[in-house]
Amino acid sequence: MKLYLKAGLAVCATVVVVATTSCSQPEFANDQEKFEAYLKTKRVAVDDTDRVERLRADFERRASLASAIYDNGDLDTAVLDAEIEEFRKELLISRYFEQYLDAAVTEQGIQNYYTENINQYKSRKVKVSHILFRTNPRMDESERQVVLSKAAEAHSRIAAGEAFDVVAKEVSEDAISASKGGDLGWLNEGAVSPGFSEKVFRMQAGELSEPFQTDFGFHVIKITEPPQEVTRALETLKGDIRYQLRNKTKRAEMERLLKLSGYQSKQAN
Repeated sequence: MKLYLKAGLAVCATVVVVATTSCSQPEFANDQEKFEAYLKTKRVAVDDTDRVERLRADFERRASLASAIYDNGDLDTAVLDAEIEEFRKELLISRYFEQYLDAAVTEQGIQNYYTENINQYKSRKVKVSHILFRTNPRMDESERQVVLSKAAEAHSRIAAGEAFDVVAKEVSEDAISASKGGDLGWLNEGAVSPGFSEKVFRMQAGELSEPFQTDFGFHVIKITEPPQEVTRALETLKGDIRYQLRNKTKRAEMERLLKLSGYQSKQAN
């Protein structure tokens, strides 16, 4: 209802400025051109007789009500006119960019952007299992050596022929992966600590590492599937790409329009 009142007041305000007659029976109430434009906002065809007549009655009623309120003089019309003008500008800008961006950012444009920037959607992954012996910054060197000895013992058992998953379940201090025989699943490059990621992506399938340390502690790892390159599918990225392209296109069009209007930002001066 507030929007309807604003719309009615906006039209009435225009008539008050340009007309010398009273606004109690506003000329625009029966203006066919304005009414047909109003029908478009409601998405009603002019040949839909029943709906057109209902909307015409409502259109004229609200216009008359708005005129009467405006003429009553209880409102600060200067503030009201400023608010109407700002609302009009906001609506004009919003509708323009809605139409412009729908036409400018197409499915083909999204496909082209994806193809041209395909490398940023590629990543490497590797399937790995590990056995972890935890350390913490408060440990002294002798304590750290005790932990390293445990890791070395686990490594020796596996190198001697014991199954990695059996040893992991028995001694690993990563409870979650230990319950799965040390399996960490597929890891994306860079998704884990740099030292761990660097190590696993240099190894080959089936290879067993010597114990090595990260911030979490000492690890013994085994590569269960070799590193692979994967590319994210366009369908999973369309929303993000569309959002990026619409923002970029909107900024460029705003700059063009402001330059065309001669506008200069005071911050730039």
